[in-house]
Amino acid sequence: MKTDLTKILSVSGQHGLYLYLASARNGAIAESLAGKNRVCFDVKSRITTLGDISIYTNEGEIKLQDVFGKMHEVLGDKDAPTSKASADELKKLFKEAIPDYDGDRFYVSHMKKVVDWYNELKNFASLDFETEEEK
Repeated sequence: MKTDLTKILSVSGQHGLYLYLASARNGAIAESLAGKNRVCFDVKSRITTLGDISIYTNEGEIKLQDVFGKMHEVLGDKDAPTSKASADELKKLFKEAIPDYDGDRFYVSHMKKVVDWYNELKNFASLDFETEEEK
Protein backbone atom coordinates (compact mmCIF):
# COMPACT_ATOMS: atom_id res chain seq x y z
CA MET A 1 0.00 0.00 0.00
CA LYS A 2 1.34 3.42 -0.95
CA THR A 3 1.85 6.17 1.61
CA ASP A 4 0.18 9.56 1.12
CA LEU A 5 2.45 12.08 2.87
CA THR A 6 -0.38 14.63 2.95
CA LYS A 7 -2.08 12.36 5.51
CA ILE A 8 1.01 11.76 7.65
CA LEU A 9 1.22 14.30 10.47
CA SER A 10 3.99 15.61 12.66
CA VAL A 11 2.68 17.30 15.79
CA SER A 12 4.84 19.72 17.76
CA GLY A 13 5.54 18.36 21.23
CA GLN A 14 4.52 14.81 20.31
CA HIS A 15 6.92 11.98 19.54
CA GLY A 16 6.43 10.07 16.30
CA LEU A 17 4.18 10.40 13.29
CA TYR A 18 0.41 10.15 13.01
CA LEU A 19 -1.98 9.12 10.26
CA TYR A 20 -4.81 11.62 9.77
CA LEU A 21 -8.18 9.88 10.09
CA ALA A 22 -10.85 12.60 10.30
CA SER A 23 -11.56 16.11 11.37
CA ALA A 24 -13.20 16.72 14.73
CA ARG A 25 -15.16 19.71 15.97
CA ASN A 26 -12.11 21.14 17.70
CA GLY A 27 -9.24 19.62 15.75
CA ALA A 28 -8.18 16.39 14.11
CA ILE A 29 -8.37 12.69 14.90
CA ALA A 30 -5.21 10.75 14.11
CA GLU A 31 -3.64 7.36 14.75
CA SER A 32 -0.06 6.84 15.83
CA LEU A 33 1.91 4.97 13.17
CA ALA A 34 3.95 3.06 15.73
CA GLY A 35 1.42 2.39 18.49
CA LYS A 36 -1.84 2.42 16.51
CA ASN A 37 -3.54 4.34 19.32
CA ARG A 38 -5.98 7.09 18.36
CA VAL A 39 -5.54 10.65 19.52
CA CYS A 40 -7.55 13.84 19.12
CA PHE A 41 -5.45 16.96 18.60
CA ASP A 42 -7.07 20.31 19.29
CA VAL A 43 -6.88 23.38 17.07
CA LYS A 44 -4.04 24.79 19.18
CA SER A 45 -1.76 21.87 18.29
CA ARG A 46 0.89 22.74 15.74
CA ILE A 47 0.20 20.08 13.12
CA THR A 48 2.22 19.78 9.92
CA THR A 49 1.73 17.26 7.13
CA LEU A 50 4.91 15.72 5.77
CA GLY A 51 3.65 16.50 2.27
CA ASP A 52 4.06 20.22 3.05
CA ILE A 53 7.69 19.99 4.17
CA SER A 54 10.68 20.73 1.96
CA ILE A 55 14.36 21.08 2.67
CA TYR A 56 16.62 23.80 1.36
CA THR A 57 19.18 23.13 -1.33
CA ASN A 58 21.56 25.50 -3.07
CA GLU A 59 19.22 25.43 -6.08
CA GLY A 60 15.96 25.99 -4.16
CA GLU A 61 13.89 23.45 -2.25
CA ILE A 62 13.26 19.71 -2.51
CA LYS A 63 10.09 18.02 -1.27
CA LEU A 64 10.43 15.63 1.65
CA GLN A 65 9.01 12.81 -0.49
CA ASP A 66 11.95 13.23 -2.89
CA VAL A 67 14.39 13.41 0.04
CA PHE A 68 13.08 10.08 1.35
CA GLY A 69 13.45 8.58 -2.14
CA LYS A 70 17.06 9.71 -2.41
CA MET A 71 17.79 8.43 1.11
CA HIS A 72 16.30 5.06 0.14
CA GLU A 73 18.59 4.92 -2.93
CA VAL A 74 21.62 5.47 -0.69
CA LEU A 75 20.54 3.24 2.22
CA GLY A 76 18.82 0.42 0.37
CA ASP A 77 16.96 -1.77 2.87
CA LYS A 78 18.99 -0.54 5.87
CA ASP A 79 17.58 1.87 8.43
CA ALA A 80 18.88 5.42 8.51
CA PRO A 81 21.16 6.35 11.41
CA THR A 82 19.11 7.29 14.46
CA SER A 83 18.75 10.85 15.67
CA LYS A 84 21.29 9.97 18.37
CA ALA A 85 23.99 9.49 15.72
CA SER A 86 26.83 11.98 15.51
CA ALA A 87 26.41 15.17 13.51
CA ASP A 88 29.18 14.01 11.16
CA GLU A 89 27.38 10.73 10.42
CA LEU A 90 24.13 12.56 9.64
CA LYS A 91 25.87 15.12 7.44
CA LYS A 92 27.64 12.29 5.58
CA LEU A 93 24.29 10.60 4.84
CA PHE A 94 22.72 13.80 3.55
CA LYS A 95 25.84 14.68 1.50
CA GLU A 96 25.42 11.32 -0.26
CA ALA A 97 21.66 11.57 -0.68
CA ILE A 98 21.32 15.30 -1.41
CA PRO A 99 24.80 16.62 -2.24
CA ASP A 100 23.59 20.20 -2.74
CA TYR A 101 21.65 20.64 0.52
CA ASP A 102 22.05 24.13 1.98
CA GLY A 103 24.16 23.69 5.11
CA ASP A 104 23.32 27.22 6.24
CA ARG A 105 19.55 26.57 6.40
CA PHE A 106 19.25 22.78 6.80
CA TYR A 107 20.59 22.13 10.29
CA VAL A 108 21.59 18.94 12.09
CA SER A 109 18.43 19.28 14.21
CA HIS A 110 16.40 19.10 10.98
CA MET A 111 18.42 16.08 9.83
CA LYS A 112 17.58 14.30 13.10
CA LYS A 113 13.86 14.78 12.48
CA VAL A 114 14.13 13.59 8.87
CA VAL A 115 16.01 10.38 9.77
CA ASP A 116 13.52 9.62 12.57
CA TRP A 117 10.62 10.15 10.16
CA TYR A 118 12.32 8.03 7.50
CA ASN A 119 12.81 5.14 9.92
CA GLU A 120 9.26 5.37 11.24
CA LEU A 121 7.79 5.38 7.73
CA LYS A 122 10.04 2.51 6.70
CA ASN A 123 9.05 0.40 9.71
CA PHE A 124 5.35 1.25 10.12
CA ALA A 125 4.11 2.47 6.73
CA SER A 126 5.77 2.40 3.31
CA LEU A 127 8.47 4.28 1.45
CA ASP A 128 6.42 3.83 -1.72
CA PHE A 129 4.63 7.17 -2.00
CA GLU A 130 1.50 8.21 -3.88
CA THR A 131 2.17 10.60 -6.73
CA GLU A 132 0.01 13.61 -7.57
CA GLU A 133 -1.54 11.72 -10.50
CA GLU A 134 -2.56 8.77 -8.27
CA LYS A 135 -4.35 11.03 -5.81
